[in-house]
Amino acid sequence: MSLFRHATFEISVAKPNGLPAPEGAEIAFAGRSNSGKSSAINTLVGHTRLAFVSKTPGRTQLINLFRMRNGAALVDLPGYGYAQVPLAVRLQWQGLLEHYLTCRANLVGLVLIMDSRRPLTELDWKMIGWFGSTGRPIHCLLTKSDKLTRQEQTKTLRETRAALADFGEQITVQMFSSLKKTGMEEAEQVIGAWLDVNNNLTQSANQSPPFPERGPGG
Repeated sequence: MSLFRHATFEISVAKPNGLPAPEGAEIAFAGRSNSGKSSAINTLVGHTRLAFVSKTPGRTQLINLFRMRNGAALVDLPGYGYAQVPLAVRLQWQGLLEHYLTCRANLVGLVLIMDSRRPLTELDWKMIGWFGSTGRPIHCLLTKSDKLTRQEQTKTLRETRAALADFGEQITVQMFSSLKKTGMEEAEQVIGAWLDVNNNLTQSANQSPPFPERGPGG
């Protein structure tokens, strides 16, 4: 049975102090607005409406936490980079992202969602540079791969991996399609390995490794 199946919604929070006490490993999902993040989560968990999918970019304004049966959690973060969202709202989202990604002791890795037709935008690079410095793993899902031909997929995957080669094994990349449901097994293997490694997570909630001072877009 899939690792992610039967995940259930637990809580949505608008402020960092609304997060529940650390309980089991957490895997964050981040990406530009309209990159297919919510669709990817829904595909992985086998639920069409677990994470809200909107045709309007910038709709996800909260941190949404989904608990899996093994006690770990998938954490859907607000999408970043949508210019038409008011500046004050964007700054609020950034503060929420920054606090969660830098202070959450039980966060074991980041799944970075990028549209395969437009990977590694400036804001994606900022997120990679920022979170990559923590030493925690990043797995990139190049979504909407069904929009590309097989040849285009091969080229995009090769070029994206080459661009991230300096990070070594810390960053992994794959193609993914929520529509065709391709790439699910590979994603599950990579993310599942994070949970195995962190099975006996002992980090204190009051301790965290050194982090940069600013977040994506900051």
